[in-house]
Amino acid sequence: MTAATHSPLFSQGFPQVPETADAVLDGLDPEQREVATALSGPVCVLAGAGTGKTRAITHRIAYGVRSGILQPASVLAVTFTNRAAGEMRGRLRQLGAGGVQARTFHSAALRQLQYFWPKAVGGEMPRLLDRKVQVVAEAAARCRIRLDRNELRDVTAEIEWAKVTQTVPEDYPAAAAKAGREAPRDTAEIARVYGMYEQLKRERGVIDFEDVLLLTVGVLQDRHDIAETVRRQYQHFVVDEYQDVSPLQQRLLELWLGERDTLCVVGDASQTIYSFTGATPDHLLNFRIRHPHATVVKLVRDYRSTPQVVHLANGLLSQARGRAAEHRLELVSQRGPGPEPAYVEYADEPAEAEGTARRVRELIASGVPASEIAVLYRINAQSEVYEQALADAGVPYQLRGAERFFERPEVREAGLLLRGAARAGGHGDAQLADAEDLPAQVRAVLGTRGWTPQAPAGSGAVRDRWESLAALVRLAEDFARARPTATLADLVAELDERAAAQHAPTVEGVTLASLHAAKGLEWDAVFLVGLTEGMLPITYAKTDEQVEEERRLLYVGVTRARVHLTLSWALSRAPGGRPTRRPTRFLAGLRPGTTAARAGHACAPAAGRGGIERGVRRTRGHARCRVCGRTLTDAGEIKLMRCEDCPSELDEALYERLRDWRAEQARLLGQPAFCVFTDKTLLAIAEAVPGTEAELACISGVGGRKLDRFGADVLALCAGAEPPSDVSQDTSEESPEK
Repeated sequence: MTAATHSPLFSQGFPQVPETADAVLDGLDPEQREVATALSGPVCVLAGAGTGKTRAITHRIAYGVRSGILQPASVLAVTFTNRAAGEMRGRLRQLGAGGVQARTFHSAALRQLQYFWPKAVGGEMPRLLDRKVQVVAEAAARCRIRLDRNELRDVTAEIEWAKVTQTVPEDYPAAAAKAGREAPRDTAEIARVYGMYEQLKRERGVIDFEDVLLLTVGVLQDRHDIAETVRRQYQHFVVDEYQDVSPLQQRLLELWLGERDTLCVVGDASQTIYSFTGATPDHLLNFRIRHPHATVVKLVRDYRSTPQVVHLANGLLSQARGRAAEHRLELVSQRGPGPEPAYVEYADEPAEAEGTARRVRELIASGVPASEIAVLYRINAQSEVYEQALADAGVPYQLRGAERFFERPEVREAGLLLRGAARAGGHGDAQLADAEDLPAQVRAVLGTRGWTPQAPAGSGAVRDRWESLAALVRLAEDFARARPTATLADLVAELDERAAAQHAPTVEGVTLASLHAAKGLEWDAVFLVGLTEGMLPITYAKTDEQVEEERRLLYVGVTRARVHLTLSWALSRAPGGRPTRRPTRFLAGLRPGTTAARAGHACAPAAGRGGIERGVRRTRGHARCRVCGRTLTDAGEIKLMRCEDCPSELDEALYERLRDWRAEQARLLGQPAFCVFTDKTLLAIAEAVPGTEAELACISGVGGRKLDRFGADVLALCAGAEPPSDVSQDTSEESPEK
């Protein structure tokens, strides 16, 4: 038995409801079936990317409900996004378990708070603040602290982090320092703004989203009668993406549970990418410590990605460090083979965007739907150049995180028109009278509001509107195929249910999204762009833990791809700029022509002045010229990682400074110059211009002892400064280079 290999987030299909409880288990693999039938006691599901975790837990709930073991109203399934909760509700409905509550932590807490507020506090519950950033701006102004637009956003994020970690304003500076937070302003200033923000909320009688959790926790802690009422209502809990829970969410979960252990958690420590919001994988990793007798199931069969994509994903994690890495899951692809991941280097960012758009257009021409292609980047500010490039190439796109589908004006308007047509039953409407079937009726109605059989040229608002209406037309066609006798009224009812569940149809357009926003999604083809040092890992990732989270972010990006995966980077920001950027260290040893970092140096292949990768000492395989690709056999060429006659952009002034410095070192040591560094190694250094010890260590001919002895001097020369010290007093002989 195998699980489905292609399961888009919002399936357009309308599968039949399983006839029996046992039929719910059909199609599950052995591990998924083990999850579905583990209905008692604590259960921990360690689920790798693409292994069908949502399928497993929704079938578990549905099997429990359909077999009579679980009462639908007694189950609360919680996750982290409205989209994920909507998907879960949609799947449960299709499995015949529509009465189960599937909500986000905030949604479930808000519902309880609204219900119990009159009893717990009295009066009306305070109004929920829509956008806290405006109040934060006013709080900063009252504190006479000027924040620019970016600082305002970042200070708001710091306040959110403080609240989910249950940190009060006066404790924020110490807590931020302990957590290694990169605060956007002085922590004492942020604490003042935080305190004033809370004061302004009290004055205005409003609460924010974090307050919803805090207040619900407070009510359940202080009012045992209310806590018992909630516990009588909900007997069984399922928590998806458990690696992302914050301390505050964990506390709320504990209060919901009370002394019981009727809990099923699902997560993957290797997909923890939201620590900046207070999320921590510790609760997942410690689950078996808190529940020694828990049932633990590992899902490692990857139904999403080809073996080639899975191999790269596993390779990324094989180099990871830290506690989460110790619990990594080795994925096993269940799909047939596909193309190897492509690694593409561009001269500059516009060239990278244009090249990506060109490849996207080629994929679409080959038959890959635009909606099955994504361009993913580290930060949202990177999207603009790709928006322009795709528009110039005539490729439709949609920005992830934009307005929810059923909240778009054109979709709301279309719903009203369809509802009116359904009530009228087609009477008095010549267009509907001529329509032969349900899809034709929908096309006729939407044709009055901008839908046409052919998409409009270009991009922009007109194209966006058409894409939304076209998605509704496709949904009507799928609905009619699944239910040939369905009427327009049946379709309107289906749309209402989907809107309530946020179960949106697919919009035909390439997705542009940040790596964080792509979590939980998947596409046939994924382009991971801007993969340079300083962007991934991001510049402000300083600690080992922060760098490892950046690695996990790339892992999440890689595992979004089903078949086609392209990884790219640009050597400079703008055309004509100095090509000093380097590909991300995370790909060292994984992409052709590179080897993994030596222990202790976290070495990534350095980029030279021409932006070409520098080789590192190879332990297996053939060395190839980094310019023309020819196999190298000459020791000197191998050291340079290029043919002698292939072009290079040598920093000649640096090379001369290195030669003068080497001559002085040789004189002081009383040894020949080549015992310091050979000419080939000096050439490689002058081409690479390393900026860090790790980059210098990646140059062939720079051994560990020479790095210790000469590294500081060489790096100073590369930076245009004078060497910081005289030659090392250690004059013990080292074997000369060949």
